[in-house]
Amino acid sequence: MQHPVSAPSGVTAPNHADRIGFAQLTRRAFEGGDLHPLRERLLARIEEGTAEAGEGLDLSLIAQLLGEKEAGLVIQTEVLSFHQLFRTPCAAPKPRLRVLALAADIDMGGNTPIDFLLEDSDIELLTLYVVKGIGLPDTLPEHDVAIVIASDSAECREALALIEKAAPHWPRPLLNRPDLIGNLDRDKLYRLLADVPGLDIPVTAPTTRAQLSELSQGKLVCEEITGELRFPMIVRPRGTHAGVGLAKLDDAEALAAYLAERQEHDFFVARFVDYVSPDGLYRKYRLAMVDGKPYACHMAIADRWDIWYLNAFMAFSEEKRAEEAVFMLDFDHAFAARHKIALDEMSRRVGLDYFIVDCAENQNRELLVFEADNTAVVHNMDPPAVFPYKPPQMRKIFAAFTAMLSRHARAGEESAA
Repeated sequence: MQHPVSAPSGVTAPNHADRIGFAQLTRRAFEGGDLHPLRERLLARIEEGTAEAGEGLDLSLIAQLLGEKEAGLVIQTEVLSFHQLFRTPCAAPKPRLRVLALAADIDMGGNTPIDFLLEDSDIELLTLYVVKGIGLPDTLPEHDVAIVIASDSAECREALALIEKAAPHWPRPLLNRPDLIGNLDRDKLYRLLADVPGLDIPVTAPTTRAQLSELSQGKLVCEEITGELRFPMIVRPRGTHAGVGLAKLDDAEALAAYLAERQEHDFFVARFVDYVSPDGLYRKYRLAMVDGKPYACHMAIADRWDIWYLNAFMAFSEEKRAEEAVFMLDFDHAFAARHKIALDEMSRRVGLDYFIVDCAENQNRELLVFEADNTAVVHNMDPPAVFPYKPPQMRKIFAAFTAMLSRHARAGEESAA
């Protein structure tokens, strides 16, 4: 029997369903594999009534990877209504460690893609979905260390609250504690980091469509939304990521045109920071903060300010890739050393064991922080023939992540002894 708000009283042998998992299916899609035959096989098994719960969850992910997000979420919610615990088998015949990941019922980008971080390791992954109306089991599955992988999004708030209620009595070490994940909200992060030496983070203020409409008509001034706001400004719909709805608006007329194209009612606004380099290009970095230490994930170089890795077209420029390779090779004694004070203090204040930072350097060479996130994808899918420098760097991150899990698991054993 399960209760929505009860604290777990101990651990027991897991009653899990096996699945292919996020990393393998995403890799197939990324490499151009055809997921339709697998989808048809899984659909046939469901129609026959012979499908296992793990196959249902795999089908949900396949639907999302094929662009059928709503259908995928309907399948996922249906599966999670009768089964919440899933296993992604590890590479080793006998796992050295068992990790319990605590997830929410959300789309494929809403939980930390921990499968990638554990690929080819000797660590077994159990994922427990904390679902509205069901919550946590009275007795948890056996595990050595747990980690919260639900995001700071509104859809995950109830799951995080349930985990937070149980956290003080958790029988094993619990990483990325739920009360700290909320620090990553865009309108909280800048308050947390505002006075960190050597770090620049614009005030990110929530605002409404009505306020922006008044601003576009001259009935409101920027400072009435937040003191440092001015044109040009950055605006994005609340709750979006990966550049969806993101725009730089130079004046009130541009704001009016933007609102005419958008349907949302809630937005974030921030001052625009022109972080262009002397050569006229923009450089944006993704860092993984693992156990308090920064690691380079990628460097995107483009002639536009609104960069993410895909629109920088790094695969098509040998010169850009050469610069990214140097960035990774020299990272510890160059970028990380240059921003050591800011990175150390940011890690301390955020407080999470693992999170991702998207950042740049402003024209004063301060660390310009765009956002921090616990669910951004860190992967090793880029073709080695094009990006030969990436696999060693990704393996370094994965090794740091598994070492962190092992360290906490050992600490848990010692404290229990």
